Amino acid sequence: MKSTFSFKIIIALLSLLTLANRLDSQMPPRGGSMIRITGWTDDTHYLIQTLDAQKNPVLKSVDIRSGREVIVTPKKTEREILSESLPAGVTIGMNDAMSPDMKSVVIVKDNDLYYFTIGDKELRRLTKDDVQEVNARFSPDGKKIAYTKNKDLYIYNLLDNREVRLTFDATDRIYNGYSSWVYMEEILGRPSRYAAFWWSPDGNKIAYLRTDETEVPAFTLNRLDEPDGIHGRLEQVPYPKAGDPNPKVKMGIADISTGRTTWVKTDYSVDQYIAWPFWTPDSKKLAIQVLNRDQNDIKFILADPATGDFTTIYDESRPTWVEFFEDIYVMKNGSGFILKSYKNDWENLYYYGWDGKLISQLTGFNWRVNSIERVDEDAKLVYFTGTGPESTDNHFFRVGLDGKNLLQVTKGPGMHNVSISPRGSYFIDTWSNITTPGSILAYDKKGKEIREVYKFERQAFDPAKHSRSELFRIKTSDSLFDMPAMITYPLNFDETKKYPVIFTIYGGPNSKNIFGNRWQGENPSWYSQNGIVTFTVDHRGSGHFGKKGLDYLYRCLGKWEILDYEDAVKWLLTRSWVDGKRMGITGSSYGGYMTCLALTKGADYWTHGFAGSSVTDYRLYDDIYTERFMDTPQDNPEGYKDGSAVTWASYYKGKLYMTHGDMDDNVHMQNSIWLISRLEDEGKSFEFMLYPGGRHGWGGNKAMHSRNEANKFWLRNFFGKE
Repeated sequence: MKSTFSFKIIIALLSLLTLANRLDSQMPPRGGSMIRITGWTDDTHYLIQTLDAQKNPVLKSVDIRSGREVIVTPKKTEREILSESLPAGVTIGMNDAMSPDMKSVVIVKDNDLYYFTIGDKELRRLTKDDVQEVNARFSPDGKKIAYTKNKDLYIYNLLDNREVRLTFDATDRIYNGYSSWVYMEEILGRPSRYAAFWWSPDGNKIAYLRTDETEVPAFTLNRLDEPDGIHGRLEQVPYPKAGDPNPKVKMGIADISTGRTTWVKTDYSVDQYIAWPFWTPDSKKLAIQVLNRDQNDIKFILADPATGDFTTIYDESRPTWVEFFEDIYVMKNGSGFILKSYKNDWENLYYYGWDGKLISQLTGFNWRVNSIERVDEDAKLVYFTGTGPESTDNHFFRVGLDGKNLLQVTKGPGMHNVSISPRGSYFIDTWSNITTPGSILAYDKKGKEIREVYKFERQAFDPAKHSRSELFRIKTSDSLFDMPAMITYPLNFDETKKYPVIFTIYGGPNSKNIFGNRWQGENPSWYSQNGIVTFTVDHRGSGHFGKKGLDYLYRCLGKWEILDYEDAVKWLLTRSWVDGKRMGITGSSYGGYMTCLALTKGADYWTHGFAGSSVTDYRLYDDIYTERFMDTPQDNPEGYKDGSAVTWASYYKGKLYMTHGDMDDNVHMQNSIWLISRLEDEGKSFEFMLYPGGRHGWGGNKAMHSRNEANKFWLRNFFGKE
């Protein structure tokens, strides 16, 4: 689990949504999602995909000023051109690598690497051995490929057809250019696929992490599923739980011409995290982020690849926690870099030089900047998105590199997705909000609306066929925060009747359950079809309130989330149509944790819960994620105790159904077993479903089984029917 909204949080939320069977109600029905802006042909002509009379997609090029449109034939993407050039039967897979110019590809086939470039007739075999090459990545110039093999780092020079081994000391606990599990999961992210190496812009050097997990305890998983089910097979993975020894890491910089590595001279004896490096554009220096074990102080050090010497160019600390910067923009002109920081308790943009001096503060809002969309260095402009004062919105902005002349392009409440013309002269905004499917609007560079490109029509509402959603705010009992909340009502909703409610929750730090004020569509979910109200709410530490809210969670995960959710239950109970005896909650991963905690610590408020892959005690979870918020169990025993669902097992009442994969290498099934054991000791009744071979989530028939079990659980307990 990561606190930032990254790829792994998306995966966890998708798991939650699958578990809760809500995906069908989340996608706005916009002509089958077929009417959309697809790009630009030049600075004044945008491409829009529409539908003809037979509902077939049609691509048009439109003059943004006059509205004159011409039907055009969709151009093939570079990937499509490359794919069609491949020999028959060969396709580009997710583990294959395409060159920066998209004209060449490295195919992983039969545990070896094969190279193909447009114009060739067949694949060219690069490697031939029994060891699988992992994470093949082209150099920026496309002339070399880097990869790991047996957790050592290699490169292949395409010009002289030669494989070069750069490191030689990998073992089952020492890796070069290949990350540990905990670094992949909590720092580098799942999209890295364990890759821990970074090419220099000129392609002549490569930075890589050397990881030593000798002192990290291993967690053992016992494979009992087919075909290993007769005697079983042990799977041991180094996994540092909260308070355990960490992997020891250092950054090496390999010179491709000599094969020699220069080690950056960080103190190897210090327990710290090293990651997310970024090069100067001339490849002469490497910036490295160094975070202390307490995760409350982060430094950028600028290293010399020739000597390993470095200077500190940036330092940021907080009394609670700081995190790695994952989306730094490096200026191509060599002047510095732009980062997004919580310096003023909200994420804002800052422009620094390589000497560590602040060139300009680009934004200073008391709301969240979400992402940098484009930097026009010639025009000295930065385009970015942010919430604006309303945290459930997303708007599009432009500001000068000097922090002046701020322009908000998009207007009106809701979620705005903007496409920028090649030279920044025009903007196309596709927007919606909870009350309307929205439209597509064209703006000039001054933010003046030119015209409405397309309006998404809302179908006539039929309460017997369509569901309705509502977005609003609930004040916390201490009156400090107005929590965003969303209700989706069932079909034929009647305020004179009593309805069961299900909270659909993830709930981790800096992770929103409400993705934004956007059109939800009116196609009813399974819940709506079966007379169930679905409800979600974001607590004070969800990210809606900046660091002011997030810092409440420090050293007490579970405390404020449940208290704020309880306030939401209290609000619901003031509605005449809510049945307090049928108050459900469901979620997976952190959402499973919330569900288990709600049925134990919060058992006076929730009556039913369906929990997937749950953390039940944070002593059992990995140290990087857990200690970021909780410190170590040795330093914060009371915080760990209070935040554990196991602690509150004696308070359990109602009905809880838990699921877990027996091969979950992220949230170990040990979590569910601990809670199960305590509930049994307390004489409590509950339900549990094991998914053999299941990791942190599962697909196929088992996913369908889990969804059906959840549906049957709600029908049985809310309505007394199977």
